[in-house]
Parts: sequence; structure tokens; C-alpha cells
Amino acid sequence: MQETHISLRRPFKRWWRETGWRHLVGAAVVLFSVFPLVYVFSASLNPGGTLITANNLFSSFSLESYFELFNRPQQPYAAWFLNTLFIGLSASAGSVLLGALAAYAFSRMRFTGRRFGLITLVLVQMFPQLLAMVAIFLLMLGIGEIFPAIGLNSQIGLIMVYLGGALGVNTYLMYGFFNTVPTSIDEAARIDGAGHARIFFTIILPLVSPILAVVALLSLVGTLSEFVIASVLLRDPERQTLAVGLYQFISQETSQNWSIFAAGAVLAAIIPVALFLLLQRYIVSGLVAGSVK
Repeated sequence: MQETHISLRRPFKRWWRETGWRHLVGAAVVLFSVFPLVYVFSASLNPGGTLITANNLFSSFSLESYFELFNRPQQPYAAWFLNTLFIGLSASAGSVLLGALAAYAFSRMRFTGRRFGLITLVLVQMFPQLLAMVAIFLLMLGIGEIFPAIGLNSQIGLIMVYLGGALGVNTYLMYGFFNTVPTSIDEAARIDGAGHARIFFTIILPLVSPILAVVALLSLVGTLSEFVIASVLLRDPERQTLAVGLYQFISQETSQNWSIFAAGAVLAAIIPVALFLLLQRYIVSGLVAGSVK
């Protein structure tokens, strides 16, 4: 009996029309995204110190810039790294906690001014925090005269500024996710005698963990890359963050060293990349699912 084989391969024109061009677009997007990363990494391995010598990718290989990065007393990179880690993690944790508390109140409680408060949060976020830079500086200067620990040139004060700036958008983002949690869960817990605090910490937070991970990562990345406010509020080099400190390597025209700057940028990228890989499962479910099973 003669067997018949059915070919499942599509003609090239049909394959290109349906899916082939998508692969080409995807490859172009990947190359466009990866090239800056490759260029910065190549510049960090080039001991020339200028971008002109780094144009030839991986033309030379040297770890001199990475070693010199930690051997400059006037530019303490290790202290900047620890400062950034402390400020970023503290601001991220505080943003998640305050945003979750506010979102829970707006989602589960009914009080006068609730709708007006939500609208105000959205309207305030329309104006960038940079517009309030002068007001923030004068406010921190005045606070520093009474409480120096949280005033100007204080890391705690900078964290408080970050918390205030991120509270609105984080609250509104979490509010939409909190609404997807059925209120019947709260009602069942209240019947068993649980109060708002117990419901929030033991029931609601585990259910909304995906959005917590998303807000934590976005807050951390935003804090690590923030430059303007940190450069104004932090004056001592030992207290500055990576974004402010790395600028010193290229700020002076006569002493620009792009190799060390690139090496510092490569090491600084380790924190957000590691956290993104760690929280990837929660991020995907938080952005795609948007509901509770």
C-alpha cells in the first residue's frame, strides 16, 4: 500500500507574508536595543579614555578601568554604589508600602472626598517633579535648620522626597489592581473577626504580589537613574549616588575619562538587571493577568 506524505511546509512567499517579516522586525529591534549596551561594554574595556578610541568595538581588551574605578579617593565609587543601593531599596520599599496602604483605602473604604482624592492624584502626576525643584530645595533647606538629619545633604531627606513624588502614580496603579480582588474575601474575613490591618497584611497583600513587584522594580529603576534632584540635595561626594558621582568622570572637559565612566555604568546596571531577573515571574503576571483567579 503506497503511503502518502503531506508536506506541512508553507511556500516562502506565504511564510514571509504571514510571519517572516515579523522575524525581521524583531531582529532589527533586538539589534537596535543591544548595540548601545555592547558599545558601552566595549568602551569600558578600552583603556584609551575617549569615545573616539572606543569606536572600534573590542579593538583592545583591558580591565584597567574597572580597577582604577575603585582606586580614586576623590571619587569613591564603592561609597556611591552602597549609597545608591541603600537609597534605592529604601525608597522602593517605602513606595510599595505607602502606595499599597493608600490603594487599599481608596479601593475598600468609602469616605468623603474619595473620588476627589483619586482625581487629584492623577492631575498632580501631570506635572513633572522637576517643576518643584526650587520649592523642594527651599523646603529641605528649612527643614535642615531644625532637623539636620532629614534636611539638605541628607540621604534620609532624599528618600522622603522620592516617596512623596512616587506616591501618586503608585497609588493609582495599585488601586486598579486592588479592585480586581473580590470584596467577598474581605467580608468573609470580617465575619471571622479580622480587622482592616489583618485583612490587608495577611490576605490582600499576598493576592496582589504581582503588582507589588512591578511597582518595586519601577520605583527602584527610577531612583537609580534619577540625577537632577539627587545632584541638588546631596552635596558631599561621600553621600552622593551613582548617577551623580559618575557624572564627575565626564563633567570636566580637561579630565574626561569615558572608559571609567562606561565601567561604572556597566557595574551599576547589575542591580536592576538582577532584580528584573529575580522578579520576572511576578512582573509578567502583574502586567498581563490583572486579575485574581
